[in-house]
Amino acid sequence: MSLSMYDASIPVFVRTLRNLDKVLAKGEAHARDKGVEPEVLLQSRLIFDMLPLVRQVQIATDMATRGASRLTGQEPRSVEDNETTFEQLHARIASAIAHLETFTPEQFEGSEQREVSFKSRAGELKFDGKTYLLAYVLPNVYFHVTTAYALVRQAGAAIGKNDFLGKE
Repeated sequence: MSLSMYDASIPVFVRTLRNLDKVLAKGEAHARDKGVEPEVLLQSRLIFDMLPLVRQVQIATDMATRGASRLTGQEPRSVEDNETTFEQLHARIASAIAHLETFTPEQFEGSEQREVSFKSRAGELKFDGKTYLLAYVLPNVYFHVTTAYALVRQAGAAIGKNDFLGKE
């Protein structure tokens, strides 16, 4: 049996976001244990010209949900980027996971050839579905989740590779 576009996307997105949620919880607990306001961690950056932790989470969830929508020929949902607390970020991740879990394998049939186009800061981007998933969406999800992980780890939280990968 070959790997379907559904299998290469939805379970991967859901698992990655669940693991991100657990990493964030450990980061929040670490900040509290050290007497640091958790919101300080949410605004931390690896370097001045990178986005803060809160934006890394927002972008990771957007990439996953928008990716699934575009691959199935649906208009991506619009979500405000207004989270300022860990509680709000956990809710955002839960909402993204719930949305992703509404997609079915049948909706992805033929998506590897489906044309995907959208406007970005770089201009109009056009892909076939397979390239969009494998060369754009998945790398972006992993980039932003990895950056969020690195920010939490840099802050001193006791997390490791298994927290990023999960236990499944």
